[in-house]
Amino acid sequence: MRVAVLGGGISGLAAAHRLRGLLGPAATIIVLERAARLGGVLRTVDLAGVPFDVGAEAFLARQPEVPALLAELGLTAALVHPGAAVPTIRADGRTRPLPTGTLLGVPTSAARLDGVLSPAGLAAVAAEPDRPLCWEPGGDTSLGGLLRDRFGDEVADRIADPLLGGVYAGRVDGLGLRATIPALAAALDAGAPSVTAAADSASRGIPVRESGDFRDRVASGPVFGALRGGYRVLLEALASASGARIRLNTTARGLERTATGWWRIVLGPTTAPEILEADAVVLAVPAPAVRRLLKGVVPAAAAAAGQIDLASSVVVALAYRATDITTRPSASGVLVAAGERLSIKAATYSSVKWGHLAPEATDGLVRLRASLGRFGETTALQVDDAELVARVRADLATLAGITAEPVAVHVQRWGGGLPQYAVGHGARIAAVEAAVAGVPGLAVAGSALHGVGVPACVRTARAAVERVVARLAEPAQ
Repeated sequence: MRVAVLGGGISGLAAAHRLRGLLGPAATIIVLERAARLGGVLRTVDLAGVPFDVGAEAFLARQPEVPALLAELGLTAALVHPGAAVPTIRADGRTRPLPTGTLLGVPTSAARLDGVLSPAGLAAVAAEPDRPLCWEPGGDTSLGGLLRDRFGDEVADRIADPLLGGVYAGRVDGLGLRATIPALAAALDAGAPSVTAAADSASRGIPVRESGDFRDRVASGPVFGALRGGYRVLLEALASASGARIRLNTTARGLERTATGWWRIVLGPTTAPEILEADAVVLAVPAPAVRRLLKGVVPAAAAAAGQIDLASSVVVALAYRATDITTRPSASGVLVAAGERLSIKAATYSSVKWGHLAPEATDGLVRLRASLGRFGETTALQVDDAELVARVRADLATLAGITAEPVAVHVQRWGGGLPQYAVGHGARIAAVEAAVAGVPGLAVAGSALHGVGVPACVRTARAAVERVVARLAEPAQ
């Protein structure tokens, strides 16, 4: 049995690992990655000699996929959780603790929004439960549009936008409710009389999203987790345990299915193409690559994937001597609301948030990271690295009073790194999966499907592999 996995990010490596578990040691598993390294939008660099993540930095620890995978790989001891420091939010020119009692920025009846919203904004939130609600079950709408209609602009701009902007690198007005907060949409479908009541219901932890093999889980314990040593530890362990033949700097240009059911993958330049044959193919690549590869073999899936946009972003990581920082931040980080006169959208004070990165636990250096860039704002990133660093340092001076010269800097650009979950995203993904399901030996996985976080990527990878293997095991017709 030979299976090709296209894409060497977390989805592709998790797929390769699951393939090995299901097919055994005799199977040939090949991972094709167009970049010069594995990991996709997960990357760990050595920032002043200490492993530091400059892609995703954490995962939802209350979803079981990553803890279970760590246990399977013998990496449970590497799991760490944030300390007690709380995040802050910068809105209306002031930095305040992040409001409590919201569902990803959607107010519940327990929300405490003083200090972030104006008196008029607070009054709009208080009045929402008593306003008539018109909701069509099964429908979808812009999350920003819903919040503006029900609570006013301040909730959308000052709370929800900064919270979700870091997750999707997009504006709240461009995100679809059903894809980004499915629990809220389900509560509205179930007849919640107001958005506040729906947020109350969703916040109680009822697992409400079910689509095929996917289901939200809710558990107790720390919300977030990370890895001592960075995501590099997980990526290397998956690659090793999978026993896959990994080919870097390899681009798949075409995909064909033969009359006998084999898959032919066209690699390399047009002047010297290489053909790789496989029994099955798992696509763990961004949506534009799915569209390009499936255009000739599953056109319906290609068309749906082609409707998914991508956003670019930048992470700037910096290290400072602790003695050079007059007042060390006490918060775990800061989110920046829409309309602030700042370049960054968020900063994580990593040495405060994570105990294993504290200066006392490492080398006396304070490390942090800032992110820039949102969907549709590409011109803001079309400057050189020195200018991006200068903008970040200016914002850190404003937000945290940090004016010292950093001793180490790393600029990580993520071109088209994050898919946008726009209105109707669920229908597009359903179309992709339905079309692909009818083709034996083919499956898709990745962040474009059912969530951009690492647990969701692992979940889609395992489900894709299990469907492929089950189809391969069926007797020939």
